[in-house]
Amino acid sequence: QVQLVESGGGLVQPGGSLRLSCAASGRTLGYYAIGWFRQAPGKEREGVSCIRNSDGDTYTADSVKGRFTISRDNAKNTVYLQMNSLKPEDTAVYYCAAKFLGIWSRALLYPSSYAHWGQGTQVTVSS
Repeated sequence: QVQLVESGGGLVQPGGSLRLSCAASGRTLGYYAIGWFRQAPGKEREGVSCIRNSDGDTYTADSVKGRFTISRDNAKNTVYLQMNSLKPEDTAVYYCAAKFLGIWSRALLYPSSYAHWGQGTQVTVSS
């Protein structure tokens, strides 16, 4: 069983940056895909980006492409989400999730693909 803990959220002004971390324990992530998701109040959880830990291949949602970058440090069993040029509409609780990888596809941007979730970290973009 893999356990995930997110950190790095907070309050940031529009145009600012944050880096979120997703630290895993219980399993090494080499054969996993890790996804970042977000959920704003009253909205459905949406996929932001995901990474195949074996080789670093990624998918990123069009809504954040060019601003958000997912990466991993397998030595630290940690996946990161670098968020730049933040906008008020990026305000949400951000979650990471893990899936023991079968097929690698854009379907991994959907929450239903994942079995293991962290508790979330709040990101608020406001002046």
